[in-house]
Amino acid sequence: MLRRQRQIQTSLSQFVDAGLFALGFWLAHWLRSNAVVYFPNLSPIYDFSGYVWLWLFIIPVAPLLLKAQGFYNRPMLFSRRETAWVALKTGTMLAIGVISVLFIMREELARSVIILFGAIGSVMVVIKEELLLRWHGSEFGQAQMRRRVVLIGDADETEKMREDYRKRLGGALEVLAELRIDEASPQKLSELLHERSANGVILSTGHALFDQVERVIEICELEGVEVWLLADFFRTQISQTTVDDMMGRPMLVFRSAPEASWQGVAKQVIDVVGAAVAVIGLFPFLVLFGLLVKLTSKGPILFRQERSGLNGKPFTMLKFRTMVTNAEQRKAELESFNEMEGPVFKVSNDPRVTALGRWLRKYSIDELPQLWNVLRGEMSLVGPRPLPVDEIKRINDPGHRRRLSVKPGLTCLWQISGRNEVNSFKDWVTLDLEYIDNWSLWLDLKILLKTIPVVVLGTGAK
Repeated sequence: MLRRQRQIQTSLSQFVDAGLFALGFWLAHWLRSNAVVYFPNLSPIYDFSGYVWLWLFIIPVAPLLLKAQGFYNRPMLFSRRETAWVALKTGTMLAIGVISVLFIMREELARSVIILFGAIGSVMVVIKEELLLRWHGSEFGQAQMRRRVVLIGDADETEKMREDYRKRLGGALEVLAELRIDEASPQKLSELLHERSANGVILSTGHALFDQVERVIEICELEGVEVWLLADFFRTQISQTTVDDMMGRPMLVFRSAPEASWQGVAKQVIDVVGAAVAVIGLFPFLVLFGLLVKLTSKGPILFRQERSGLNGKPFTMLKFRTMVTNAEQRKAELESFNEMEGPVFKVSNDPRVTALGRWLRKYSIDELPQLWNVLRGEMSLVGPRPLPVDEIKRINDPGHRRRLSVKPGLTCLWQISGRNEVNSFKDWVTLDLEYIDNWSLWLDLKILLKTIPVVVLGTGAK
């Protein structure tokens, strides 16, 4: 399915899902209000008009939560169990969100309404998806959705396209005929389009001459038939190819990092708000730890070091100082004890670490000043840990630099996978690339939640 068509369907589905959760909230309130008739012991609740304002939260947030979990990017034949699980998670998060909003606004609502709201909304979304699935599987639905196309390219390419479309799109695409591009003369193509009533032509040019491609497009322009140019001129290994435009000119974009999206905007908002709340809430403790660092060893409170940020751009990362003041000068004498494979330097029971510093490191308290780096936009709450500039320069494998394609973070998959127990830089990079390739807001949330027990218990720290 073309991106524009999918965008329209996704927008429509988001609109319906938002309406279903809004309706679910009203139904939950209606059921609880009328339950008093059958259960006299229940206390009456306020009229629904006093809670209509909560729709301002439910309607925009519901589709955002579904989108964050990849609900609108699922293949057509997606597991019913997975669909139900995503809907249930969304209903649960929305219910928690409603509780939070009511707490902030100092309003009250029966707990049964909130629980029913999450359950009813989730069930209605699942029912909607089941009805859509049945409609797509019906003869009428398939007839409405089916596109009738002609494949043009060399024999190998058209055969491969036909098999791919059959496996992935099922009956949504009907291949009427196949033509070699050098045989697609104006007369022959026009006759084929007239005879088969095609409403689309898919061109796979490979390395064919572009004047032949242009000729096919001109014929289809005159016939009013869409042309879909399969733009796989270059074989990529990791990059995902998308089509965009710059100043009205079409551009092919090859991307191996998360693309710009509303999820990305939400991540930035969460970073700033989360860091600001953490700084304000932890301010007394930040002052206390700073004083302890100053009183227990000579030197500055904060350790500043040039680290590699987004795309390798250097920035000054802040930490509570956990080592003696001449730690960098003594690093050379400890090189032979390095326990980390690759360019990264790690030593257990590092003699340069102070007594307080060892405790601060165990519970990651030394990293708290990096909240300021997050507020400055140099780091994110979740992302690959930033490495010193000199260590980045020693990376020999160009593929390892892809970890620099996103902002570095306070925590990451490495942080929750044993931290210093991961002794291979290759394994470290593998975890970072796994994060980049599978990034979503939901993944960030899971990493943040899993970081809490790791930090509190000091798991994997040395």
